Formats: sequence, C-alpha cells, structure tokens
Amino acid sequence: MAISVTPRAVEEIKRAATKRAKAPKGLRVGIRGGGCTGFTYMFEWADNEPRPEDQVLSYEEGHVQVFIDPKSRVFLDGSTLDYATTLMQRGFKWVNPNAKGTCGCGESVQF
Repeated sequence: MAISVTPRAVEEIKRAATKRAKAPKGLRVGIRGGGCTGFTYMFEWADNEPRPEDQVLSYEEGHVQVFIDPKSRVFLDGSTLDYATTLMQRGFKWVNPNAKGTCGCGESVQF
C-alpha cells in the first residue's frame, strides 16, 4: 500500500509554502505520541533536505514534496492526506484505514 496526497492538499501545501519567508524543502508529516487517544498527526515545514530513510512524495514536478519518516509510515500506510473546507472548519484531514478511533475534538487518533 502507499500514502497519497489529494490535489486539494497539494495546492494548499503549495499556497502555504509561499507565505513563508524562506521556501521550505518540503512538508514533514507523521505520527507522534500524545493527545487523548494516544497519537496525534504532525505537520511541520522541513527546511532541510529529506533524511535518507524518509519516504518522499513528490508533486507538481518536484515543487511540492512531502517527507514521511519510517516509524510514521507504519501508521500511515494506505492513508490519504486531503484538505477540506466546510462551513465550520478548514484544514488537512487524514483518511486513515489504520485508525481505530479518534477523540471528540478530532486532534487525536487511536491505533
């Protein structure tokens, strides 16, 4: 299986990157311990090149890159990163078949 990023999410990554003073090398995404159900999704700009062990997803002819560390890949395998806009909120959203549940606030995930 693989990890995928929707065209909407790619566009939002590209848009947000242009607002930074220094263009990032990519967006690092992953899973970290924490939150009310045990894990949280992590998003941070990567100012350095990807690490040798990272999976690199490349879009827009390499202008948009997403880096994923090996430990996070276990939890994210088969997932899709999307960007959603609703009446109540907007932001990145994972569609993750590995998740067993989420907390009420939507910030935490259980595996």
